[in-house]
Amino acid sequence: MELHIAKDIQQLSENLAAFISQKIQDVLQQQEIFTFVLSGGSTPKSLYALLAKEPYINMIPWARVHFFWGDERAVPFEDARNNARMAFDVLLDKTDTPPENIHVMRTDIEPEAAAAEYEKILHRYFDGKTNTFDLVLLGMGDDGHTLSLFPGLPIVHEKKAWVKAFFLKAQDMYRITLTAPVTNLASSVVFMATGAGKALTLQGVINGAPDPDRYPSQLIRPENGELHWFVDEAAAEALQV
Repeated sequence: MELHIAKDIQQLSENLAAFISQKIQDVLQQQEIFTFVLSGGSTPKSLYALLAKEPYINMIPWARVHFFWGDERAVPFEDARNNARMAFDVLLDKTDTPPENIHVMRTDIEPEAAAAEYEKILHRYFDGKTNTFDLVLLGMGDDGHTLSLFPGLPIVHEKKAWVKAFFLKAQDMYRITLTAPVTNLASSVVFMATGAGKALTLQGVINGAPDPDRYPSQLIRPENGELHWFVDEAAAEALQV
């Protein structure tokens, strides 16, 4: 695990934009496409905005990048809570990425059907390969969740399926999510975590004993890849490093 500490979210986003751009360019020297899982929530918005501007908008060969999502709320695309909509508004609509390279988790069909369809897409890309995604971008909630892997829920213990849908009572909605097994087959996983409100949780995730029912983010440990944490000073305050 590599820890990258920045002064604030702006510096963190700048550092991570440079990291992602370089990663994409390096990988594309070895293969034809780059598979990139986007995160939802508010934390990556500033990162996406940077990637959509100079110098990255022209440095990254967007036509060779294939986009996926880590999880999705089962709300219409037009809903402001929809993770895909945020990514389109801030990043994707500003690039020349071909539409066929963008794989949203559908919310216009039943959640279980959407999860099954998404899993089929992933198997078409990755069956027979050692690793799945080239880069997975993740956030961490104040409660230690990542993706839609929430503390104490059965989804935390999923061992086989790559994509699952379930009803989250606390939010009164269905969620569609990648699982730990498919994420841990990625070549590179990057967490973003910012703010003092996450400091104690981050300490528990990184320094604490394994307890994925309490801290599902601990589940994400790539089997044959890199794990990076990009955090700001406020989130890192309680870390023992």
